[in-house]
Amino acid sequence: MEMMDAKRVHELADFPGLIEALRTAHKGGMPKHSDRLIYQEPNPAGQPDIFIILPAWEPQEAILAKFVTSFPNNRERHGVSNVNSIYCMINGQTGVTEAIMDGEAIIFRKTSSDSALGSSILSRPDAETFLMIGAGALAPYAVEAHLTARPGIRRVLIWNRTVANAEKLARTLGDKGIAAEVAGNLDNAVAEADIICSATMATTPHLKGKLLKPGCHVDLIGSFTPEMREADDDVLKRAKIFVDHRQTTTRSGEFLGPFERGVITPGDVRADLFELVQGKAEGRLGNDDITMMKNGGGSHLDYYVAKYLLDRNQGREFSTSCSS
Repeated sequence: MEMMDAKRVHELADFPGLIEALRTAHKGGMPKHSDRLIYQEPNPAGQPDIFIILPAWEPQEAILAKFVTSFPNNRERHGVSNVNSIYCMINGQTGVTEAIMDGEAIIFRKTSSDSALGSSILSRPDAETFLMIGAGALAPYAVEAHLTARPGIRRVLIWNRTVANAEKLARTLGDKGIAAEVAGNLDNAVAEADIICSATMATTPHLKGKLLKPGCHVDLIGSFTPEMREADDDVLKRAKIFVDHRQTTTRSGEFLGPFERGVITPGDVRADLFELVQGKAEGRLGNDDITMMKNGGGSHLDYYVAKYLLDRNQGREFSTSCSS
């Protein structure tokens, strides 16, 4: 059995390669079996501790089991990461475990590449100003992935409720050769941005749709539970709406409340990444279109990425027989 630590995962999952691997995987379909289970328990910090289990199985090829915990304020309370995870990759023909992989590293790379794939289809190729909302552990990877998808970006802005964390992220990016500046005012930064990526634990919207400039692309990574939300109703009203997978609309607060109140309907969600990559639906139709993609994740993405890592680590070209 192979053990892939975080260092090895980051070595294998370079953004150009992983983004294209996800594009290739979306030309097929979902693993035959996939699911998602979420358990929550209250903690003293206010936001709940969350345990997520995501399995995926493509018969005769592989089985993935992902286990992830999100315990808010872990760093302050216990001095460890807020998000922790492991991936178990099992041979689909024998049922024998082939690899255990560092889940946190995969989550950072997978989530960022999923958003970047969406941006490569939906954002304007001439985008120059990128705004990162949130400065958590995922943020530097999200910035790097988006810049891989849109190398013409010339300006990176960062906004975070805690300014010191935004400043720290700017220094981290600077160490990677990415010049970034802290945005003092979120509304002003939103109005300037060509691409906006929001990755927060917000339960109250902070992104105002009335401020979006024509041609902007919005990438929403947070809001992975019904109680969470990052964008207000005006974003949904103004934008052409897309998701990485249709299941996202059934579990994210970005959709559940607006559906219930009649702000939008499921029919307003134009397409998912499968439909976009396969050319079954159109994305951006004009330079002034405002587009939004909700990144909801899913065990199918975890499966693709784990399979990609295993193939690369064993010297094989990435492939998957998923077609359902």
